Amino acid sequence: MAYLLDSDVLIRAKRDHYRFGTFPCFWDWVRAKSDEGIVRSVVAIQQEVLNGGDELATWIRDLNEMFLAPDEATANAARRLSAWAQGPARIYTPAALAEFFASGDYWLIAHASAHDFTVVTMELPAPLAQRRVKIPDACNGVGVAWVNPFEMLEREGASFV
Repeated sequence: MAYLLDSDVLIRAKRDHYRFGTFPCFWDWVRAKSDEGIVRSVVAIQQEVLNGGDELATWIRDLNEMFLAPDEATANAARRLSAWAQGPARIYTPAALAEFFASGDYWLIAHASAHDFTVVTMELPAPLAQRRVKIPDACNGVGVAWVNPFEMLEREGASFV
């Protein structure tokens, strides 16, 4: 199984769970799994992290191969995702849709859909939300698997001792 990380997974890991100075083993694990092609993300997510201009942005700069660029299959999946988000059963506000289509989340889910990745996110589903398209809801809407980072670590047998 291969995973695509949402920016919030990396940001919250740096801030809350796996600070660089305390848990370098986590960051070594992400780098190693990226080198193996198991843990990746997309260029739009990379840009979101780089915009932070912090220690995480510095760490990300060395990992260009981790971030996948959109291709034709991703563009086709993005059109399907857009149709889902704007479908008659959806209740999102125009502002929520505009924010979603401009986000890295949109390209993350589209790439996962096109290339059979599992999305890793800290977000929780909120199927009745109107003001924000949540990653798990969009994933569910287009048939993309998603997990939280702790589930990914467990599935991959990560052990930080």
